[in-house]
Amino acid sequence: MNATPPEGAAPSPPQNIRAVAVIDIGASAIRMAIAEINDSGKVRTLENLAQEVNLGRDTFTRRAIRKATIEQCVNVLRDYRRKLAEYQINAPDQIRVIATSAVREAENRLDFIDRVYIATGIEVETVEEAEVSRITYLGVQPKLKSEPALAQSPMVITEVGGGTTEVLLVQNEDVLFSRTYRLGSLRLVEMLQAYRAPENRLRDIMKSQIHGVVQQMVEDAEPQGAVQMIALGGDIRFAAADLIPDWQPGKLTPLPLVELEKLAARVLNQTEDELVLKHHVAYADAHTLGPALLMYAEIARGFGLEQVYVTNVNLRDGLLKDMARRGAWTEEFTNQVVRSALTLGEKFGFDEAHARHVAELSRTLFRFLQPDHGLSQRHESILYVAALLHEIGMYVSDRGYHKHSMYLINNSEIFGLGRSDLLLTSLVARYHRRYNPKPYHEGYATLPREARIAVAKLAAILRVAIALDRSYSQRLQEIRCERKDGQLVISIPRVNDLALEQLALKQLGALFEDIYGMAIVLRRVLR
Repeated sequence: MNATPPEGAAPSPPQNIRAVAVIDIGASAIRMAIAEINDSGKVRTLENLAQEVNLGRDTFTRRAIRKATIEQCVNVLRDYRRKLAEYQINAPDQIRVIATSAVREAENRLDFIDRVYIATGIEVETVEEAEVSRITYLGVQPKLKSEPALAQSPMVITEVGGGTTEVLLVQNEDVLFSRTYRLGSLRLVEMLQAYRAPENRLRDIMKSQIHGVVQQMVEDAEPQGAVQMIALGGDIRFAAADLIPDWQPGKLTPLPLVELEKLAARVLNQTEDELVLKHHVAYADAHTLGPALLMYAEIARGFGLEQVYVTNVNLRDGLLKDMARRGAWTEEFTNQVVRSALTLGEKFGFDEAHARHVAELSRTLFRFLQPDHGLSQRHESILYVAALLHEIGMYVSDRGYHKHSMYLINNSEIFGLGRSDLLLTSLVARYHRRYNPKPYHEGYATLPREARIAVAKLAAILRVAIALDRSYSQRLQEIRCERKDGQLVISIPRVNDLALEQLALKQLGALFEDIYGMAIVLRRVLR
């Protein structure tokens, strides 16, 4: 029964509801979630579907997807297409389809993507590891907010997939570290089968392989103090349902490590047929369940834990949340990217005060020039990170350090930035000096025209910002921009002498004039 609003109260405006769907093409299954999103961004899941596929088995053993497997995927996606039609989901902005390592690593991934599009009209996006980390964080973030006391300590968030294992280190909702490791449950199984390891030594060899990767995880993450761990994924949810009486999937629930290790041992001692009959799991899941549980247990043991927290969050939850915010790079997410970049800068001994000041000046100029460059918030974040890291190459050598900066940025991990974003960031940093982009420069030559133009636009802004802090003293605390007589006039309050900055602009301002068609004039404002 609908409640009657109080007399005189204005009725609440009706909420617009849009139906959306996300599809995750993984190593062993294609999964789809259908949901509704309202104007306030709240997501309500309507239906979840999953179908087994053999993508991982093909890619991790043959490095290519067999034609029969491609057709298997096409048939699944055709079925999903019919289901989407029932919900009237047909517009491009209503659906997002991603493929992870099993497609990304396949030599014939373009053949796969083209065949799917021809047969179904569905555009498949092969997502990079950094994008998977970003989406995972979006999905788990509400759980962290619901447990503020737990979130205060360093939290290792991990998901063992078919081809890779993802690790995030988060504290107070800040991402301190993120990396994806090329060892997953299905890849591990196929690797052992390829080596034809003796049956009686399988578990020992498996543990040895896992142990090496876990050691690397702990060394890379470098957690400060005691940590907690949240485990994501279908395999750990199976463990929680089996071991925790009255498990509530929507809550973070502790699972004792000793019990998890015992379950992993029992599962590894059973055949796939026994697992299917006893636990009612799909054959694809039975194939990798034991190795996955063993990996979770070894990761927890490696970080010195006695329990892990389990929840029902999955990659599709993060995808739906991303669709709710329409893929926008929010200020909160940008702050996560910046924190990760600052950690990298500290590693290479950068001048943090100068770097931060140049980054803030770059942001001010970027926003003022928005009508001129027409770039997105993503590009603003790329510029900001390039400004923070433009001098880290000095860690290698003062000579040609701009090239060293490019190399270090392009070969590092920054949370939220995929390989293409890292390349753009590294190139913007490379061109912060007087050397302009050339068609034969490494990295730059391979970019599409739109990306090349973006690099030039951002590098031009960065040069101006660097010139404004040529003294390395951060004495220009405020700048005011205006267009006047075809010039960009930058007014500087409360600074008597701008000779150093004017000289720097003469040296660095030519690219800006070429790109934006405006000369730069500095003006003192003595009040």
